[in-house]
Amino acid sequence: MEIRHYKFKRITLDPNKCFGKPCIRGLRIPVSSILSYLSSGMTMEEILKEWPELEREDIYQALGYAAWVMEERIVPMEKVVK
Repeated sequence: MEIRHYKFKRITLDPNKCFGKPCIRGLRIPVSSILSYLSSGMTMEEILKEWPELEREDIYQALGYAAWVMEERIVPMEKVVK
């Protein structure tokens, strides 16, 4: 069962694909792979040439999703009893 992310329409999650990792439009291309390619120095043009099924907006959505996931959140700390 494929689910589209509520905020990032090109990001899908499916427990039967890529172990449930967030993917690009159900293509079995995980967001983490796109981020790895970019961090290794590949340009958007190189990624799009290597995987023609991808679109430029897919890469932008992968970056946006990563930023969203990493947003700072306040986590309440338990009080330490002495």
